[in-house]
Amino acid sequence: MNATDERARLLYVTCADAEEAMRIGRVLVEERIAACTNMLDGMRALYWWDGKVREGREAVLLVKTRADRVEAAIGRIKALHSYSVPCIAELAVGLGNPDYLAWISVEAAPGRG
Repeated sequence: MNATDERARLLYVTCADAEEAMRIGRVLVEERIAACTNMLDGMRALYWWDGKVREGREAVLLVKTRADRVEAAIGRIKALHSYSVPCIAELAVGLGNPDYLAWISVEAAPGRG
């Protein structure tokens, strides 16, 4: 493993509701796939689906993890999610509080139990 594997990543995930976001977030943290998750309720969405523009309410789940844990997180989110095609987008984290970024690296380390 190299230092790049430990770099912080943020996953942006939309969920059907706050309960689903909290349930998925709890699993990711308890399984040490993520160091932390945040849920933002009440998001409104406009999107194309089945050839029409749709409108709905969702909750956003922000997942703070390491680069080497992103694939595990995506797989776990897809397995737990109610949508057939859930929004899961990885965002690289640039600069930030070095102490906080180090905390993410430690808490989401593979094999930590």
